[in-house]
Amino acid sequence: MTPVPSSIAQFLDQTFWAPSLTQAQRERVACEMSERVVPAGGYACRKAEPVDHWIGVMSGLLKMSSVSPEGKIVTFTGMGPGGWFGEGSVLKTEVRRYDVVALRESRLAYMPRATFTWLLDTSISFNRFLLLQLNERLGLFISLVEYDRMLDPDTRVARCLAALFNPYLNPHNGLQLQISQEEIGYLCGTSRQRANQALQVLERDGLLSVDYGGITILNLAGLRLFGS
Repeated sequence: MTPVPSSIAQFLDQTFWAPSLTQAQRERVACEMSERVVPAGGYACRKAEPVDHWIGVMSGLLKMSSVSPEGKIVTFTGMGPGGWFGEGSVLKTEVRRYDVVALRESRLAYMPRATFTWLLDTSISFNRFLLLQLNERLGLFISLVEYDRMLDPDTRVARCLAALFNPYLNPHNGLQLQISQEEIGYLCGTSRQRANQALQVLERDGLLSVDYGGITILNLAGLRLFGS
């Protein structure tokens, strides 16, 4: 797992896109960004508020979700260290359509909209990264619709965990992840007890091992295809 960055500049060094910027571009981006610590249970951002920043996860674990008109909580995805979110809303200049809640204390980096737009105008490599990011996000959300409506709880947990190891959306997770079964339940929209049952099934199938306070992925491809 990538070491926790001590500064925004170090965090940028660990991203896919910043190392390809010029030195002047990287210095400007680092200068214009800010950081914030969100406590466990706190909001990184809220549904319907204006979107003024693109946000990166320096450390911690977040849940992106929304509440339906009927009061049902719909969880879209989890985001760990190295992940970035909110690019779609920044590009479309719209209010945010989801809540992002910290499942544990999380340290976040905020890039202002003006900086984000300037990078779009000046960096081909940044544009290429965003295309890949948006494509991965689209594929994830299509699969989320499938497993929310069609798949059994064991398969939902498998697909939800696999998403935490997407190399573009959560690049700093190795094959080991410190995560509690309660956190897995929050991310997968199920109880801690049901998440525990699903983890036992996945462990018996040789896809992962349940460690003290976390999991180790043994077969990521199998986890992504579980239930197919």
